[in-house]
This record gives sequence, C-alpha cells and structure tokens, in this order.
Amino acid sequence: MNKNATNPYSQITPALLELSELGKKSASFDPELYAVYDVKRGLRDINGKGVLVGLTQISDVCSTKIENGVSVPAPGALYYRGYNIKDIVAGIDSKSHFGFEECTYLLLFGKLPTREELMNFALMLSEYRSLPTNFVRDIIMKAPSKDMMNTLARSVLTLYAYDDKADDTSLPNVLRQCLQLISLFPMFSVYGYQAYKHYHDGASLYIHPPVAKYSTAENILHILRPDSKFTPLEAKILDTALILHMEHGGGNNSTFTTHLVSSSGTDTYSAIAAAIGSLKGPKHGGANLKVVKMFEDMKQVVKDWNDEEEIERYLTALLHKEAFDKAGLIYGMGHAVYSLSDPRAEIFRSFVEQLSTEKGMEKEFKLYSAVERLAPQVIARERKIYKGVSPNVDFYSGFAYSMLDLPMELYTPIFAIARIAGWSAHRLEELAIDGKIMRPSYKCVCEHKEYVPIDKR
Repeated sequence: MNKNATNPYSQITPALLELSELGKKSASFDPELYAVYDVKRGLRDINGKGVLVGLTQISDVCSTKIENGVSVPAPGALYYRGYNIKDIVAGIDSKSHFGFEECTYLLLFGKLPTREELMNFALMLSEYRSLPTNFVRDIIMKAPSKDMMNTLARSVLTLYAYDDKADDTSLPNVLRQCLQLISLFPMFSVYGYQAYKHYHDGASLYIHPPVAKYSTAENILHILRPDSKFTPLEAKILDTALILHMEHGGGNNSTFTTHLVSSSGTDTYSAIAAAIGSLKGPKHGGANLKVVKMFEDMKQVVKDWNDEEEIERYLTALLHKEAFDKAGLIYGMGHAVYSLSDPRAEIFRSFVEQLSTEKGMEKEFKLYSAVERLAPQVIARERKIYKGVSPNVDFYSGFAYSMLDLPMELYTPIFAIARIAGWSAHRLEELAIDGKIMRPSYKCVCEHKEYVPIDKR
C-alpha cells in the first residue's frame, strides 16, 4: 500500500493541481528580459563568473591568470588563508588523521597551529563532542527522517533550546557555538542514519559513543561501523576528503547563505540550519551521488571496461540524453569556477588510487581514470564550450566513499561535516566586520493594474 495514499499531508489533490498551474502561469515571463535589464542570472555573468558581492580573507578560488593584460584560463588553485591547499595536504604528517582539525584551526584563526596549539584545539573539540542528556533518545530517535540532511538541520535547530546564550552574537559566544557544532555534526548525521535504518529497515541499532583520542575522521568511521574497526589508510582518506570539502570561497551557495543570513543578526543555529538547507540541494551538495549512480549504470552497460571506444560511445550517449538519467550530463566533469583543473580532484586522485589497491578495486579505478581522460574529449567534440572541462572533486569523492562503505544517505552529510568549518569561519567574519544587512534588488516586470472589486471580477 502506498503510504502517501492515506497521508493527508502528502496528498496532491485536483484542486492543488489547478492552483499549481495558475501559480506557474503567473510566475512565467520572457527570459529575454534578463538581457534587457542586464540582470546577472544566478549572480553570474555570461561567462559564468560570479558577481562580486563581498570581501573575504578566508579562502581564494583561482582559475585564471593575467597574460598581456588579459585574463586567461589557468590550472585551478585553492588557498586557505593564503596557503595553497596542495602544500597544506602535502605538509600534514602522513600518519596524522588530524588534518581536518589543523585546517579548521587555520580557517577560524588565520594561522597554522603549532603542535601544542593543535593538540589543545583537538582536545577542546573532543570535550565539545557530547550531546545534551537524552538528546539522542528525545530528538534523534523520534520521527527519524529518511533524509539525513533534514535530520542534521532539525538537530541543529533543536540545540537552540538547550543553549542559555542562544541569541548572543558576541564573537566569543558564536565561536563557542561553532566549535560545538563542528564537534557534533558527525554524531547528528551518523546517529540519525542509524535510527532511520533501525526503525524503517529493521537494521540493528548501533549508537557508539565517540572516542576522545580519535580525530573527526576516525570518529565518523568508529560510530558508523558495527565493529568500530577501520584501517589507517581509511581514516587518512576520509580526513583528506574533509579537508578538501571544508571551504571553497564565500560565493558558493551554502557559504553565501551563511553570510546572507548572518547579516540579519540572527542566531548561529538559524544561520547554520539555513546553510544546511542550501547544501542539501542536488545542484550543490548532492553531486557525488550522481557520479556514483552514473558509474553504476556505466558498469552495467559497458561490457568491456578496457574498450575505450565502448566507453566513448556511452559518454556520447549521456550527452545525447540517451543513457542513465537522460539529463545530457557527464556527472563529475566541469565546475562553475575551475576550467583546466580542479586542484581538489588532483589531490584526491592519488589517495583514491591507494585505497582502490587496498580494497582490490583497481579495475574500477582504471575505469574512472579512463572516463577522466576521455570525457573532456567527448564533450569538446559534441558541444561548444567556452572554457576547459576537467574532473571536479565530486568525480572521485563518491567512489572513495563507496570504497569506505559509507552509505549513500551520508554522502551529503559528510560534505556538511566538512563545510561547517568553513561556514563557521565565514559567520565569524561577517559578524566581525559588522556589515550591513544584505539586500540585493529584483526588477519587477509586472505591469501596474487597477484594482477590481470582488463582485466585478
């Protein structure tokens, strides 16, 4: 029986359909008006470059260079507080799983921590990694959602009721709130998943308490897996993934949301819940899910994974809307900012290759590598492109998560677990500069009309 058939909150009635069509008609206008009024649709110009709306010192996303006074595409680069992300990842101890904590310190405080500062900071995060009494029972276990991002947002908003200084927007208090959220996001996400799998799928329920000496990455694997076991490489891969996803400039949708909502003077919980809502969108945080599902379809359709001509035919069919979801896209290829390369994808590739060897999935990695090389050629042949096309970080992250046996329901929450560090840094920056409330304008293209009394309509 269809659950929605008897659920009045989920029914789409004929009356709703009729009103929906009326609303759709009233919302439609000629898209050419965007050009007429020089409106940067999506806050991006015709070349896809974002409209400049603010200043930040937190991170820099670079994709061009100046040659002879002209901006031209260049290999992508990402800087955290002025440090190249490639140098940061390479500089972290190869055996350390605390890279995420080290980079969180950098984003929040603008400097690389010493060993002592990092140890004290990790200890502080560990001490904040405890939920209010009965929070798991009363909040997470009751009415578990099938979507972990909704569970995450609900948990964040509920914390407001447990905070005696919830509305205090002084910097020390907001920093305290942000550090608590950074520490608690893994438990909100994983416990929410465990509750849903138990109550809806009948799976065994595991609620492992976090381990004080573990890093964020290690604790995620510990509280997720029934036996709490993981290898050093698995923890290193997840730690690296968190580093690469934790920050990406002030203009990405969820971080801009953080700035926008924070500019109103609202509380931390409301601002971060809004950012979570943004990241949940499939155009933002859910991209790696599409990559994994596309490759699952590819592995069924392409019989010989070593036959590059067969792989090219599949990729061409994707662009012609003849394969997978028929959307006309090769998921994981291309980025709104980067053109020649995404530095995050370049960094992550070598780690993923190591993990594929440990997991005995070299054939799958070879298929990913073939698509990485062939897809730009196919896209260039089939479509007119204005900048280079290269794999983005989502191309390999979903494959890595599948090898780590992370359930798909947690792919986007893992993104949020990383990005809360960046959101926190941007919220603190917005409050520190005491900026004006953000209020961009919309041009109304509706004609003015004479009011008609109800009996004459």
